[in-house]
Amino acid sequence: MPLEPSNILTRRTFAKSLAFAAAHPLIASPPPGAGLTAVSGIEVGHFTDKRRPTGCTAILFRQGAVAGVDVRGAAPGTRETDLLNPLNTVQQVHAIMLSGGSAFGLDTASGAMRYLEEHGIGFHLGKQIIPIVPAAILYDLSVGDGSIRPDAAAGYAACKAASGGQVAEGSIGAGAGATVGKFFGPKSMMKSGLGSASLAIGNTGIVVSALVAVNAVGDVIDPATGHIIAGARKPDGSGFMDTMASLRAGQGSAESSAGRNTTIAVVATNALFDKTQMTKVAQMAHDGLARTINPVHTPMDGDTIFAVSTGALKAPFDHGVVGALAASVLGDAVLRAVKQATGLPGIPAYRDLAR
Repeated sequence: MPLEPSNILTRRTFAKSLAFAAAHPLIASPPPGAGLTAVSGIEVGHFTDKRRPTGCTAILFRQGAVAGVDVRGAAPGTRETDLLNPLNTVQQVHAIMLSGGSAFGLDTASGAMRYLEEHGIGFHLGKQIIPIVPAAILYDLSVGDGSIRPDAAAGYAACKAASGGQVAEGSIGAGAGATVGKFFGPKSMMKSGLGSASLAIGNTGIVVSALVAVNAVGDVIDPATGHIIAGARKPDGSGFMDTMASLRAGQGSAESSAGRNTTIAVVATNALFDKTQMTKVAQMAHDGLARTINPVHTPMDGDTIFAVSTGALKAPFDHGVVGALAASVLGDAVLRAVKQATGLPGIPAYRDLAR
């Protein structure tokens, strides 16, 4: 059955979504704690450098997947995002790489391409196999020796470690060197990391999941309470500075944190959508960052979200519903990234401060 035009949410599409939900029993609930891999057909692997806190995370789609992207931060570092434009030819990706190491970390995608080519996975053009691997990076060069960065070998290792099992979280992979609360400089920052979450949409069999490496200049806030759970700390260690309150009072400048941040994420679903629809899902998913990070999408961040459809379920569904839930599950993943992180000397984590 053909999909409705991707830029229009028609009554017929919505009715079909409701009818599908009513007619189908639960097909597959996300395994508890599985995170991004709760969407079948997705594998996740990490490489974490033992020499300093940095690394990369590979998200593999061995059968290919449709993807969109939306960049909201003003300091992004990305690769192959132009091909995700709905106007452009290539319709599927085979992996997405998230990495530390600033722009140097984009080289991890070359390692992913080598791994996929060796396994016969990619865009077939004559005798050639060309894996399509978009990538995004975050800046973590100020945590430890910045001359140590994830490279192509690290990307290959992350792919080799990939599986469809529960996603490891915390100070690992692309989140190994992630920090938050840097609007007033590195002395006030806290350790962050990588988090993942998932949910099922009623009894439709449709799953929405997310994975995020949180390296924001802003504070991280639990929207359920409105309380800051990680962010810029007061110099005397008595609590949080509250970045937004400080800015309202005319205090502080973010110049010392320019370009040293960025939250990068992947949201995914097993529902069948095209590139235009997944681009809209990626746009909507940014609301999950806005609910949990403040300030967000600043000139000092390169916030980038990829949205992926494996298309395992062929029945039509409302991509607006998936986009709304992608924002929700991404917010959950942001909180997990902070709560699962492990502190470093002089850079405490949530678990170090939590009472």
